[in-house]
Amino acid sequence: MLHMHSLAGIVEIDGLKYEWELQREPQWSDADGWKGMTVLLREADTQRAALLEFPPPKRLLKGLQRGRLQINDALVSRGVRAALLAGWEPASRGKPMVFMVDADGN
Repeated sequence: MLHMHSLAGIVEIDGLKYEWELQREPQWSDADGWKGMTVLLREADTQRAALLEFPPPKRLLKGLQRGRLQINDALVSRGVRAALLAGWEPASRGKPMVFMVDADGN
């Protein structure tokens, strides 16, 4: 199932379900310039979330108009795998862990 342009969904990886939700669309910050979108991840029935921070779209950096968000299950799945490889432990307790990923979610 492909969730193109959706704001939330569920992906299954290695038999586990991960819920995702768009937290922030790309936006301008006076202090930092353009910031990319942020996606919240949570394994179903666990406590610790992860935040995937994407780079700002290149079109915004070039001064072009905002385009449609390109977020789908494949992108989120790559982000979940990247967060897990970087040390995210969804069953642990604590604040959400923040992970910087590239435009492809890696």
